[in-house]
Amino acid sequence: MNLRDFPLYLMETLKFWSSLHEYIVVFMFLIMVSKGSACEAPSSPECFKRNTTESVYICEWSMNTTESNVIFYIHFNKTKFKSLKKTYDLGEEFIRFRYRAHLIWVEARVGNSSCMSTRRSVILAHTVKYEAPQNISMSWFKNNLNLRWIAAETYPALAEIRFRLNERPTESWEKLQRTTTTTSNTSMYNVIVANLLKDSVYQVQIRQRSTQALNPLWSDWSPVVTVPAELEQKPEVTMMTWLLNGTRKVTLTWKPMPYAAAVMGVVYNLTDTQSSLGCPCKKKGHLINTSKHTTFVSLSAINITVIARNTAGYSPPAIIQVPAEPAADLKICDNTLLDKKLNKKTCLEWHELPDGDSRTENVITLTARMKKMDREKMRTNIKDYVRYLYFEHRCEGGWKPQTVKMCLFYQKEGVPLREPQELAFSATHTSVDLSWKAIPSVDQRGFLTHYILCSVKFSSQDNQKECSNISASLIKHHLENLTPGTKYNISLVGVTRVGAGPEATVIINTLPEKPVNVWWSLGLLLLFFFLTTMCTCILKRIKSQIFPPVPTPVIPDFIPYQPESQEFLEGKEEVHELTLHNHPEAKSVPEDAGETTVLRGEWDDNSDEDVDDSIDSRMSEGIGDECPGSTDEALRSSREEEINDLEQVENEIAMLIYRNGLVFDLKTDSP
Repeated sequence: MNLRDFPLYLMETLKFWSSLHEYIVVFMFLIMVSKGSACEAPSSPECFKRNTTESVYICEWSMNTTESNVIFYIHFNKTKFKSLKKTYDLGEEFIRFRYRAHLIWVEARVGNSSCMSTRRSVILAHTVKYEAPQNISMSWFKNNLNLRWIAAETYPALAEIRFRLNERPTESWEKLQRTTTTTSNTSMYNVIVANLLKDSVYQVQIRQRSTQALNPLWSDWSPVVTVPAELEQKPEVTMMTWLLNGTRKVTLTWKPMPYAAAVMGVVYNLTDTQSSLGCPCKKKGHLINTSKHTTFVSLSAINITVIARNTAGYSPPAIIQVPAEPAADLKICDNTLLDKKLNKKTCLEWHELPDGDSRTENVITLTARMKKMDREKMRTNIKDYVRYLYFEHRCEGGWKPQTVKMCLFYQKEGVPLREPQELAFSATHTSVDLSWKAIPSVDQRGFLTHYILCSVKFSSQDNQKECSNISASLIKHHLENLTPGTKYNISLVGVTRVGAGPEATVIINTLPEKPVNVWWSLGLLLLFFFLTTMCTCILKRIKSQIFPPVPTPVIPDFIPYQPESQEFLEGKEEVHELTLHNHPEAKSVPEDAGETTVLRGEWDDNSDEDVDDSIDSRMSEGIGDECPGSTDEALRSSREEEINDLEQVENEIAMLIYRNGLVFDLKTDSP
């Protein structure tokens, strides 16, 4: 490099370094500027009023920052306002400029740095932004969900609804946009979301927008609302009652509601037809969180209603009928408090009894809390000729109703409108059995005191009527002392304290009397005696076969004799005479036979041998006297003759045989 070029080189070098310094300075400046603006710009502000009639304007913006010392400046044209929040309420000085266009923006300063939003031109009077829907209520109608919330204005609004199933909270929202609300009244908006599952649980959010403003803005989203399933079934309630001195303790229990319907909680509302009218203890509806409740009621017929309620609506009502406590002997009311001044803790009830049973829908109630005009109107509702069950209740302890009087009541009585129903009969020769159905209570028009039963003979000359009174509680009667084969006209009529009503009549014919057949009676009597005799003989025969008679032995009188010496023991045996009588028609016995004597004593079974022995002894005695030397031959010949004589008269005489201590009388007839 030449020296003459060095100055030129030095000058160019200095120029380069000078340019480099400028670049460095500019770079450093840019770095400084970038560091001073190290913040995220806020959104453009929105200035609005809450409805078309408001005069206060609010400006809102947003900014993503975690800094706590952020200062905001809102610029209206050339005017700047400071705010520590992300909202700012404009003063009244802007009201007169609300129809002008304003250029607005927001500047945010964080420490030494600042950033600004984009600028926007707005006319305040044209911009309306509603508040987010609040106090949202819901109810199911089939598969449609009805949503209601407080209206922002009297005009309909545009609503946007998003929903999803409660068990899927991570899924995206399903939107139903731009649904115009309806107003059932000036204070509520209604929206119907169709085609949902009423047995499922949903999450719902709503936002709304004005339909009247020129520049409407969407409101913020409402808080997430959980919609439980519909309460489709009424509570399954069971009841137990106890009678306690004019009051009844009632315990109700019911099954819990399904989980989908009770996800946000379920309460039960209990009311009864008596306390709702302030009779006798005015009670508000009970809100119960459990599935059991105990209450006290009076002795009259009462309906208790149990309704389950969740945030989506009400269940069908479960109505528990508590019938009137039955009374064995209901009496007629002697006096009532109808025309008297009532105590505040006393109430009266008249239950109409058109069919004999208490019906709670036809109940007239009088309480001291009623206005005078209402009490007079209630009195006029009590009908004449209508039977009522009258109750007097008192409030014991301020919360427990107690019945102090119960009786049957007629404001005014009359005669029955109808006769006893379905009069029927069953006749015999001299009597008739009658039966009927009682007069319906709606047609009695008074208290039946008795029935009058009358009977008249058609064949009677004077047609004399015979009547008798029958108890009003009977529906059967046996009429006696009638004439056989006669026609009667029988009438039956019901009687109240005012008089008799129409009569029920029936014509009967008693059965004719049949003559009694004497011969048949005599034959039956003879047959009876014959059968009785035969049965007696058969029974005796059977008795003799089973239990034969035991004969009584013949024992002669015996006087013991003690000989003085041993020589008397060898004396002769004592014999008795046996007399044989001839049969009246038999031949005479030969004289040769003579008298025969038989020993009486203990004989063996062989009677022939006994007889022979006695004969032998006699013959031996006789022969011994006459021919002592030829005793054996004489005895033998005498024995043969005796046997021959006995064989000849064997069939003509009666023989007395004495065998084994028994006597047998054998009689034979001669040929």
